[in-house]
Amino acid sequence: MSLVVAIDGPAGSGKGTVTKIIANKKNLQYIDTGAMYRCIALKMLEENVGLEDTEKIRNILNDIEIDLEGSNVFLNNRDVTKQIRTVEVSNFTSPVSAIGFVREKMVELQRALAKGKDVIMEGRDIGTIVFPNADVKIYLDAKPEERARRRVEQNEKNGIASNYEQILKDIIERDTRDMTRENSPLKKADDAILVDTTSLTIDEVIDKIINIIENKMKE
Repeated sequence: MSLVVAIDGPAGSGKGTVTKIIANKKNLQYIDTGAMYRCIALKMLEENVGLEDTEKIRNILNDIEIDLEGSNVFLNNRDVTKQIRTVEVSNFTSPVSAIGFVREKMVELQRALAKGKDVIMEGRDIGTIVFPNADVKIYLDAKPEERARRRVEQNEKNGIASNYEQILKDIIERDTRDMTRENSPLKKADDAILVDTTSLTIDEVIDKIINIIENKMKE
């Protein structure tokens, strides 16, 4: 029987960093659903496809191939790990992910990727929509100011220029969009465990989540 660990939360809450490390420690398949939506956004930007171009978006979805290999993301056999993390793609991903038929396609792909495997999956609707019956549900959160600081730090490591005030503004706007959108809004599942990472180190967050997973596996 496969194990499904769902990690949800807003941008910059530490989902990606924490989930990758836990996947290695607990021998779980890591699935970054946010990266999948970023791939759609990148492809639309590259082909100059607007949010209202329904037919063109559907064509992209029909032809797209997304592969997740560890921390690397491949779009139609092209490594786009860095391209999907630019500010432009980040800002475009939220409205793209709010499109109903885009989410339907991505949920279908996410469930297929996880089938029959022990997985840890992070995103915004994993515990509520993709896997409402996940074995473990975690909702990671942190204050917007701390999330903005982390994003600036992450961008600097990746050689991406960024401005703290602008990123903070973008994060607050994205939270609002994600939490109020009609399709699969970002919210804590009723049975998810809240972990506030604002004042915690990465190691402290990892230890806390691993303890939750291990306790669940003992039940």
